[in-house]
Amino acid sequence: MSRHIPTINTARITLRAMRPDDFDRFAEIWAMPEVVRFTGGAPRSRDLCWQKFLANAGHWQMTGFGQWGIEEHGTKRMIGQVGFFYGARGMGKDFDSIPEAGWVLVPDVHGKGIGLEAAQAAHDWFDRVITGPLTCMVEPVHKVSLGLAQRLGYVPMRSADYMGGPVELLLRKSPPQV
Repeated sequence: MSRHIPTINTARITLRAMRPDDFDRFAEIWAMPEVVRFTGGAPRSRDLCWQKFLANAGHWQMTGFGQWGIEEHGTKRMIGQVGFFYGARGMGKDFDSIPEAGWVLVPDVHGKGIGLEAAQAAHDWFDRVITGPLTCMVEPVHKVSLGLAQRLGYVPMRSADYMGGPVELLLRKSPPQV
């Protein structure tokens, strides 16, 4: 089965398929303590990064959705990733059976609205092409990410424990009404 991964352009970024030559940057991003601070806390090893990198490509093939690399206009550098996946995290059927959204940005672009721009573009695509509810998981101390989720239309489902730490499970039944 072959799936086309769409390219999405916004004013400042491009969401695009990750390419084999993106792997070094992908591994570099996931080794940054500031990036993993709210996603488990430990920098990812290169071999775990390779597994996640390949899993993303497979996700597009198996489900028709996945995560895009976020490329900054002008510099053409990958500054993060955004998109959707099935995490199979063992959080319960009400969470695990629904696609999960995720977003990650490198620290030097934090506070510029790029996270919202990327996540909104990805969600707009999902709402047009895939449709249906979405979930996300956010550490309760990550107020910026919780605020982003709220702006995207997510509401609390429940608190849970994941990998030894507290998380908030959120649900987006449909796009927010504007």
